[in-house]
Amino acid sequence: MATNSNKTNYKLTDKDFKQMNIRSLLFNQVGWNYERMQGSGYLYLILPQLRKMYGDHTPELKKMMKMQNQFFNTSNFFNTIISGIDMAIEEKEGVNSLETVAGIKAGLMGPFAALVPAIMGAIAANMAVQGNVVGAILWMLVNFVIMWFRWIQLKFAYKQGVSLVNEMQGQLNALTDAATLLGVYVVGALAATMVNTHVIFVAHLGKMTVNLQDKIDMIMPKLVPALIVGAIYWMLGRKRMTSTKAIFIVIIVAVVLSALGIIGKA
Repeated sequence: MATNSNKTNYKLTDKDFKQMNIRSLLFNQVGWNYERMQGSGYLYLILPQLRKMYGDHTPELKKMMKMQNQFFNTSNFFNTIISGIDMAIEEKEGVNSLETVAGIKAGLMGPFAALVPAIMGAIAANMAVQGNVVGAILWMLVNFVIMWFRWIQLKFAYKQGVSLVNEMQGQLNALTDAATLLGVYVVGALAATMVNTHVIFVAHLGKMTVNLQDKIDMIMPKLVPALIVGAIYWMLGRKRMTSTKAIFIVIIVAVVLSALGIIGKA
């Protein structure tokens, strides 16, 4: 459906919401890359609706597609709140909404990036490793709730539109700060409990033996796991370093140090 003005005459239907939700659940990460991250997936999620709004092969469609394919990265579980607001604005203002939509996407992807499922998954995994069956049950329940919420939030955000941004701005900032703080605590606890590595090398000085791990524990318990996590974090911040390279480096270093009798499993 082509249009000769900057406005659109198309109104989203329940069929559109269903299509967007299915694409979000199954293909949100399609085309993920280090340059634009979820940009391609976000465009794919709303592409059928953009075509209905602006028409096929129109300058307006190309312009909006170019904008929608820019850098975007947020939680997979809350991204349709942003796309719902996006569709409400574009449906009303058409191509004139380009800068508004780009600004809203950039402004909301940070607050909605709080990885609540990842935090709950870490807690559940820690419980499961300790043999607590509640960990597995907790993780399944969290996922069921998330899937249900992901399905209904798109239409809700679409109906609320820009007013949702204004009403929730303060709450979103508070939620982001709280989730960030919780994430720091959880990651710190996981580093101490899940990284079971210690120094097994024992120095022999004449008739005296020195257990290095005991000395390290006197300085700070769990210092070795903390240093390992810190080293990996530092590596991932280097240029041209990828998670795959970091994994291989960790494996090689661990094998070498273990073979030399320097480190081992606690």
